[in-house]
Amino acid sequence: MKKRAFITGITGQDGSYLAEFLLKMGYEVYGMVRRTSTLNFERIRHIQDQVTLIPGDMLDQTSLTNALREIHPQEVYNLAAQSFVQTSWVQPVFTGDVTALGVTRLLDAIRTIDPEIRFYQASSSEMFGKVQEVPQRETTPFYPRSPYGVAKVYGHWITVNYRESYNLHATSGILFNHESSRRGYEFVTRKVTHTAAKIKLGLAKELRIGNLDSQRDWGFAGDYVEAMWLMLQQDKPDDYVVATGVTHSVEKLLNVAFSTLDLDWKQYTVQDERFMRPAEVDLLVGDPTKAGQQLGWEPKVSFEQLIQMMVESDLQLLKAEHNL
Repeated sequence: MKKRAFITGITGQDGSYLAEFLLKMGYEVYGMVRRTSTLNFERIRHIQDQVTLIPGDMLDQTSLTNALREIHPQEVYNLAAQSFVQTSWVQPVFTGDVTALGVTRLLDAIRTIDPEIRFYQASSSEMFGKVQEVPQRETTPFYPRSPYGVAKVYGHWITVNYRESYNLHATSGILFNHESSRRGYEFVTRKVTHTAAKIKLGLAKELRIGNLDSQRDWGFAGDYVEAMWLMLQQDKPDDYVVATGVTHSVEKLLNVAFSTLDLDWKQYTVQDERFMRPAEVDLLVGDPTKAGQQLGWEPKVSFEQLIQMMVESDLQLLKAEHNL
């Protein structure tokens, strides 16, 4: 019998990479999609005929319960969220309802339908926010600096609570920034690589950006989904930081991206107050020691390789779109 996995957020960056990975591992893969007027399957189009899509919504307990009852999965990966930090200030209540309470709805559906299901919660380095120690590890206190970060802290702790209260195999992966050519355009890495490619092709003249000094621990999303799977193969549930352990500034990101195209980022970049956060998170860098020792996981793609991959992908995408 093939294992069955259920992925919320399957149409997102992480969901698409995880679906690919699980298919290669021989799983039957099911994904939850919201019924909206504009369905976007772009990231999973190449595997859409190999996965089964189920309608559901993180705001609707009944749809989550019905999905679990229909699928009978052995593993559930909760990747659904309102995941853009900037938007969480504009839509704080919606962010809390989806990103925080949505986790509770899904956990309670698991508890009701089949407590043997193994559950993965996508926690976030944004929970550390105003960091209390460097690097950040599983025991570092949380100090979120955005409604998104606060919502993720709730999701993290409700996962721990259900694990301890109901003996569920419920695990949280505290993932640091992970990127790819499938990243949304609103995220800084993709914004930089896509705009740099547009400038190279004469389709744009400048890049407007916020804080250049912010430092992040950036890795490749395709590497990180393997860590998610490894967590659910462990005998006991636990929480793990998934990171590269190396930090880079936004300025370094600009330098690598524009240099890949033989451009000088300083000639094209304008700092814009609109892209500054109300409460900035200056430095995030994770300590992946536990994931390395207990899961045998380590990142394969370097920061420079990642950004070069993204730039080259965006260049080809734009050439195809504009017949260049």
